[in-house]
Amino acid sequence: MKITPLKIQGAALVEIEPLGDERGFFARNFCRQEFRDAGLKLDVTQSNLSHNVKKGTLRGMHFQAFPKPDPKLVSCIQGAIFDVVVDVREGSDSYCQWFGVELSADNHKALFVPPGCAHGFMTLTDDALVHYLMGEAFVADLARGVRWDDPAFAINWPMEPQVISERDAAFGNVESAK
Repeated sequence: MKITPLKIQGAALVEIEPLGDERGFFARNFCRQEFRDAGLKLDVTQSNLSHNVKKGTLRGMHFQAFPKPDPKLVSCIQGAIFDVVVDVREGSDSYCQWFGVELSADNHKALFVPPGCAHGFMTLTDDALVHYLMGEAFVADLARGVRWDDPAFAINWPMEPQVISERDAAFGNVESAK
């Protein structure tokens, strides 16, 4: 694996290094020791899937509050998404900065979202299937979110959302999440 640190403190882009032959390829997409060697901590407690029927579906921006913030490794195993991490950790050197990347079944990239950062994505294809390795179990009372279009972030989304849940559309800006 190639692990590249990002401008968001603790976030990283993970790229597999496939070993191919006439059958296809084999690649490692997570290794606890390689992550720790890169300064990333992800002790997997859950594995989640998100199926998204329509192109232009936006999910986010979600995070889990302390004392159980949820680090995650996100990949797209069918179709393609524009995946985004936003630093909502007050006091962080990268507070309110964001990073976005296309994740797809073809490019095999993954995004590591550190604890305390918000995460969201927009589907670039119909029938996108997103896989999450989670470092913390979901705790409903700690679930939080911020607006996908908060001007404090100025995320450059690839298109206007075509589908967004009422809950995600109703999130406040980063100032209200404190």
